[in-house]
Amino acid sequence: MTEAISGRRCLSCDAVVPVAADQPVWPLDARCPACAHVIEQREGIASFAPELADTISGFDPKAFDELAALEPGHFWFVARNELIVGLAGKYFPQARRFLEVGCGTGFVLRGIANARDWDRLAGSELHPSGLVHARKRLPETVELVQMDARNIPAAGLFDLIGAFDVIEHIADDEAVLRAMRGATASGGGAIIAVPQHRWLWSRSDEVAHHERRYERGELEQKLRRNGFEVLFSSSFTALLLPLMVASRALGRGKQSSESVNHEFMLDHRINGLLTAILRTEVRITLAGLAWPAGGSRVVVARAV
Repeated sequence: MTEAISGRRCLSCDAVVPVAADQPVWPLDARCPACAHVIEQREGIASFAPELADTISGFDPKAFDELAALEPGHFWFVARNELIVGLAGKYFPQARRFLEVGCGTGFVLRGIANARDWDRLAGSELHPSGLVHARKRLPETVELVQMDARNIPAAGLFDLIGAFDVIEHIADDEAVLRAMRGATASGGGAIIAVPQHRWLWSRSDEVAHHERRYERGELEQKLRRNGFEVLFSSSFTALLLPLMVASRALGRGKQSSESVNHEFMLDHRINGLLTAILRTEVRITLAGLAWPAGGSRVVVARAV
């Protein structure tokens, strides 16, 4: 059987062009040899969905400035990073080519970059305003690209792809999963994090432009339908679920956008305590325990 060609996929004619190990996936001067389509570029970044750039399409790009300042010290982002890096190390220790879909400000991608020596690291984002922050955070060797996650211009090129609290913003989430599978080498994998439990839906989800919160088993089923085998699935923020429930109950019906954003601004003592709790949860999760309930769901899958 002839192995499928891996490389850069032309979004105009679907041709696949092999990419050498020392070449970028999406060079700014790239021209498709089959149809002569030229990749558009904006401010030094390859742009595959310029018509959607920095529009309120599943996310308000104005939030990136505040997000970039918040992530490094906030308990949820810090613990989630440790979980993602730990899962990548546990299930895909040999992966050397990684793409993050919806990399935002580059906070997770920086943690991934620091975890091991990679042959290829790339981050995609619909909104260039997020990539401005990512470029400052990441080594120059990390390739950044503007694209629609539903149509990834790569075929079988990555050993591991991540999407961390991204696909809940997209109406057709299975289109993203199909695109991720198409860009992943057979035997490679995916790690995906999403918000969980519809009964936790609140004003916070509306402010974040979420399309859904996932039920237990929903993401796993969608992954299986789109070419993945589930290796591990667990809730995240399981130990803090009672606090989340109480917060939702107290704020139901009276939360403004401003009050929702204010929830992220915590006293450093409370933030430190919550960080310690979640780090304990992460250690237990990486030891193999799958929590049945929690504010988020994290799934590890292999491309088959």
